[in-house]
Amino acid sequence: MVYAIIQPVNFSYMKFDVPELHGDNYKIWKDRIVLYLGCMDIDYAIRKDEPLAIIENSIPDEVDLYEKWERSNRLCVMFIKTKISVGIRGSVEKYDNVCALLKAIDDQFVSSDKALANTLIIQSSSIKLTGIRGAREHIMRMRDIAAQLKALEVEMSDSFLVHFVHSLSTIWFF
Repeated sequence: MVYAIIQPVNFSYMKFDVPELHGDNYKIWKDRIVLYLGCMDIDYAIRKDEPLAIIENSIPDEVDLYEKWERSNRLCVMFIKTKISVGIRGSVEKYDNVCALLKAIDDQFVSSDKALANTLIIQSSSIKLTGIRGAREHIMRMRDIAAQLKALEVEMSDSFLVHFVHSLSTIWFF
C-alpha cells in the first residue's frame, strides 16, 4: 500500500481577492474579510474579548496574551480600513477596536439591506409579463429577484414564487 503524505497548507502563500467595500457588495466583502483574517491567523481579536490591560505586576502569560490580542486588533483594523472605499471610510475612521469597527460597519449596512429588500419586493410585485420579453425572461427575472432576497435573508418559497409568477403572467393561447 502507498500512503500519501498530506502537507499542511500554508495560507500565507494563498491569494485572496478581498474587494473594496463600496456598499452594494457588503455581504461578499464581510465574508472575504473574515476568511482572509482567519487564514492569515490574525483574527484573534475578533474571536476573543480584549484581555485586561497590562499593569506593573502582570504575570508574563497575561502580558503575552494582551500583546497577542493587541497585535491582532491593530492588524485587523488596519487591513479592514484599507478595504473600505473613501466615501464609507469617513464614517468608520474613529474606531480602533476591530469588533467595534465591524459592528459599526454592520449597523451601517443593516438599514441599507432593509431598503434593498423593500425595493426588490416592490419590484417583484410590479413586474408584468409583456409579449416583447417573453415568459422565459419574465420567470428568470423573478428567480433573480428571489435569489437576491434570499441573500438578504428574506425567504421566498419556490411554491410562492411559482404562484406569483403565474398570477402575474397571463398568457392567452389562441
